[in-house]
Amino acid sequence: MNVLVLGAGRMGLGAVYDLAHNSPEVRSVTVGDFHLKNSQETVRAVGSDKVKAVRIDASDHASVVDLMRGHDSAISCVNYWYNLELSKAAVETQTNFCDLGGNNYVVDEQLALDEKAKEAGINIIPDCGLAPGMVSVLAMHGAQRFDSVDQIHIRVGGLPQRPKPPLDYQLVFSVEGLINEYVESARVIRNGEITEVESMTELESLSFEGFPALEAFQTSGGTSTLPDTFLGKIKELDYKTIRYAGHCEKFKTMIDLGLCSSEEIVADFVKVVPRKVFGELLQRNLPADEPDHVLVRLEFTGRKNGTESTLCYDIVDSFDEKTNLSAMMRTTSFPASIIAQMMAAGDVMMRGATPQEKAIDPEKFVAELARRSILIRESERATAAV
Repeated sequence: MNVLVLGAGRMGLGAVYDLAHNSPEVRSVTVGDFHLKNSQETVRAVGSDKVKAVRIDASDHASVVDLMRGHDSAISCVNYWYNLELSKAAVETQTNFCDLGGNNYVVDEQLALDEKAKEAGINIIPDCGLAPGMVSVLAMHGAQRFDSVDQIHIRVGGLPQRPKPPLDYQLVFSVEGLINEYVESARVIRNGEITEVESMTELESLSFEGFPALEAFQTSGGTSTLPDTFLGKIKELDYKTIRYAGHCEKFKTMIDLGLCSSEEIVADFVKVVPRKVFGELLQRNLPADEPDHVLVRLEFTGRKNGTESTLCYDIVDSFDEKTNLSAMMRTTSFPASIIAQMMAAGDVMMRGATPQEKAIDPEKFVAELARRSILIRESERATAAV
């Protein structure tokens, strides 16, 4: 199969690496970026004859259509605001398409292309990174272990191995995506109904063996389409982001001061957008590309064989010194690569524009994760008889 990767940043590099080195069915990989130099650097870093570099402007529809033709799948690793038009190009060229997501409203518009995608005989699957993404398929994987599920709680975070003040955080993906997560509302299921919760709220403590004190709090986007998928089937579902203890209070203070506002202000006769300035300052002052960990926890409660049970999935992934890929690159771009290949192979449960938890076989997906040493540690306990 031939696969196109749009965007040669951190996640684009991870996707290309997986396609080139972990995927024997992939014959060729094209990586495209607005800056040809970035594509060429990705080719050099991956070190495979399967990969070729091109320049592409993701906003130029005609050029994207020309480039997509001849590829079995395309993966978008560019900013989320391009994904709707890229999805339309995929329909036009009959190319399977997935992306790393980042915005619920864009995802809704992509899913509205369902009939057109079916007519084209392809899949369009948004939000295929880590969270949303991998955890969505894992949510379905765990839920299928029960006769009925009452609650699903998802906790995910990317953490530097050597945290530095003041935020004990490093940039591991788009700063725009980070700010979005922290300022937009989170969609959850409460008491069997979909509702929205303000981000940076409902702070809780949690622990992973070998890690210092951690916290988790509401952020947007992580549940993606899961509330709609599980509506009427579950009482509680939520997603929280994991950070080192103390991060939430510090960052929320800056939000409360207006530093994440997109409303233009005038300072010394100069018009500025606080969010743009703040994003630039984060990029200048926070570390990036240092060794990291990714922590994932999904906790399910439900009934199985007449017994109320709790099932926990834990993943701890770390920077890979052999490949020089960060844990965030592995756990974000590898799932997208896996899904792109499953679509191209026709190894999906339905065609059209669909949420991944409906289209992707969770058992096959988990097996592919394990083949890449992204391993789930399970624990289960029976809590009461019914």
